[in-house]
Amino acid sequence: MRYLQVLPLTLILLIFLVVPIALIGVVSFWDYSEFALIPDFVWTNYEELFSSSLTYSIYLSTFKFAALTWLFTLLIGFTVAYFLAFHVHQLKWQIALFLLCTIPFWTSNIIRMIAWIPVLGRHGLVNQGLLATGVIDEPLEWLLFSDFAVVLAFVHLFTLFMVVPIFNSMMRIDHSIIEAAYDGGAGPWRTLWHVILPLCKPGIAIGSIFVITLVMGDFVTVQMMSGGQSASVGVAMNNKRALLQYPAAAADAIILLSVVLMMVAALMRIVNVRKEL
Repeated sequence: MRYLQVLPLTLILLIFLVVPIALIGVVSFWDYSEFALIPDFVWTNYEELFSSSLTYSIYLSTFKFAALTWLFTLLIGFTVAYFLAFHVHQLKWQIALFLLCTIPFWTSNIIRMIAWIPVLGRHGLVNQGLLATGVIDEPLEWLLFSDFAVVLAFVHLFTLFMVVPIFNSMMRIDHSIIEAAYDGGAGPWRTLWHVILPLCKPGIAIGSIFVITLVMGDFVTVQMMSGGQSASVGVAMNNKRALLQYPAAAADAIILLSVVLMMVAALMRIVNVRKEL
C-alpha cells in the first residue's frame, strides 16, 4: 500500500526530472557538425570545455554574480524578515506587509527588468536627478548595461526567495528564549548574533539555495541588463543552442548542474535544512 501511495509522485519525478536530465547527459556525448547531430560517444564536448580558459572566466563571472546577489539578498531579506517577525506584533499587519512584498511578483521578470531601463539609462531618472542636483557633471555610464545593472536586477528579482524562508524561521523562534537572553545581560546585537542568527540558519540555507540556483542558471537577466557585455554560463549555453550546437550546450548544462548540486550539498552539510521542512 505504501508503494502505491508514492508511485504517482515517483512517476512524475521520473518523467519530468530524471528522464530529461538523462537525455541531456546522453546528448552531451554526441558529436555534431554545422548541419547535423551525430549520435556517438565522444568526450570532445567536455574536453573543449575544460581545455578552454574562456570556460573558467565565464564560471568566475557567474560565481561573482551569484556571490554578490546572495550577499545583498541576504542582508535585505534578513532585515525585512526581522522587522516583520519582531517589530510587527499583529498577525494581520504581518500578513499585509508580507503580501506587500509580493506585489512585484505579480508581473513577469522581463517587465520588471525593462522597468529599470528608464531609471538607470543615460537619460534616466537617476542620472537626471544627479545632474539636476549638481552631484555629477555628466551622466554615469555604468548604471545600465553593466555588471552593476545585472546584480541590481538579480537582487530585485530574487530577494523574496530569501525573505520567505528566513521569516518562516524567525516566526518559529520562541520569544521566551530572546527574553532569557536579555535577562542574562545580552544586548540587542549580542542577542541577534548569538540567538536569533543561529536559529535562522536553516531558513538562510534554504533561501541561499533558491537564490544561488536561480542566479547560476539565469541567462535572460545577464543578457538584457548587461547589453550583452557580461558573460555567464547560462548565456554561453544559450549562445550554443542558438548556433544549433546542442551537444556542446548539453555538456555545459551537465557541468553546471554538477557544480550547483555540489554547492547545494555543501550548504546542506553545513546546516540541517530538514529542520525547516
